[in-house]
Amino acid sequence: MTIMPATEPAPPVYKIELPAGTKLLNANDRLHWRRQQPIKKNLRETACWLARAAKVPAMKRARMVGVFEPPNKRRRDPANWAPSWKAVVDGVVDAGVLPDDNSKYLEGPYPELGEVHPKGRLVLYIYDLSDTVSQT
Repeated sequence: MTIMPATEPAPPVYKIELPAGTKLLNANDRLHWRRQQPIKKNLRETACWLARAAKVPAMKRARMVGVFEPPNKRRRDPANWAPSWKAVVDGVVDAGVLPDDNSKYLEGPYPELGEVHPKGRLVLYIYDLSDTVSQT
């Protein structure tokens, strides 16, 4: 997980865990859009409901770190799940956490590889940067 600079107080952090075994999109899959669409929709809606259930508040600005917890120890490139992260971030925006997912409001999502988790899952950490100034 990304570490915040020691000179600043740590911002509040919220954690959204998608259910283990949720079908994900991988940039290497090259699926036809008709096969991608239901997966994107599920990821987006699930993230929206999880953000609401976790009572993640509205923020002016946030940093998101996305951790893929794989089902086994095989080598992986966490950036390959970018299509899944895009859908998850869109769901968090749908939940009203951020006004938009452009660089004015969002840093990231920064992809990372986590520990092995049965069936694999995505975990999103949301850091509230509302009290910080945008660099863009």
